[in-house]
Amino acid sequence: MIGTIIYILGIIAAIWCVLDILKKKNTSLLIKILLCVLVLGTSWIGLALYYFWLRKKFN
Repeated sequence: MIGTIIYILGIIAAIWCVLDILKKKNTSLLIKILLCVLVLGTSWIGLALYYFWLRKKFN
């Protein structure tokens, strides 16, 4: 039960990150695609990397 809740929260957070990445205007399409693949492929690690480090770099 707890594992399912954590999985669903991870999916919601990943979708939020992908939408945030796609909203960036100053970033090239290739970088956006690579960031989306990173976030979706690495789940929680990708979410943490994007949120705490990469989000500030690609404003």
